[in-house]
Amino acid sequence: MKKALVVLVAALAAGTVFAQGTATPRIDQREARQESRIEQGVNSGQLTGKEAARMEARQGRIERAEARAKRDGIVTARERAHIKRMQNKASHRIHRQKHDAQRG
Repeated sequence: MKKALVVLVAALAAGTVFAQGTATPRIDQREARQESRIEQGVNSGQLTGKEAARMEARQGRIERAEARAKRDGIVTARERAHIKRMQNKASHRIHRQKHDAQRG
């Protein structure tokens, strides 16, 4: 009985590490949505080419941060939070630039 309990606890611990892993579907989905918002802003004329280029560069920095987080095989909660903050700032800037008075 004790041995089964030890095996179960070890399996659960391994599962937790594996579940954390490098899968980042929420981050990836949000990246795609933000890229789509940038593209839509360019197409509608809400974003100038220069604004769009800055936002695309920011998206690239977020993607590189995600790649760095995945490098060791585990994306920690702290790394996820950092990427989320980066995405929050980028989202706010996209909104602000799309709703300013400039036209592309």
